Amino acid sequence: MDSTIGTGHAVEVTDADFAQQIEQHAGVAVVDFWATWCGPCRMIAPAVEQLAGEYAGRVKVAKLDTDANARTMVKYGVRSIPTLLFFRDGQVVDRVVGAVPKGALAERFARLAAATTPAA
Repeated sequence: MDSTIGTGHAVEVTDADFAQQIEQHAGVAVVDFWATWCGPCRMIAPAVEQLAGEYAGRVKVAKLDTDANARTMVKYGVRSIPTLLFFRDGQVVDRVVGAVPKGALAERFARLAAATTPAA
């Protein structure tokens, strides 16, 4: 039922629904703090969308427009964008700042998804 951005699996979150969508989410969530005018944000957006698709059902991926949602940006100490915050059960467990290669993001997704997968 989540609204999607573009053709990927990332959901848009705002100051108004951040607590419900991310802080109360059981499991792993990744939030991409971005803005339309941010070139590096646009550079990593395709990788974030691809990873959202690859990890659908295991990792919730969300995007937060920092221009429209400054309260959440300030709350989490996001001072530059793009910034990706990685949450586990509502708590920040990792952070990536800047336009990093997809491989570096994929490594973090894999590590967090594996850490939350029950052992067989």
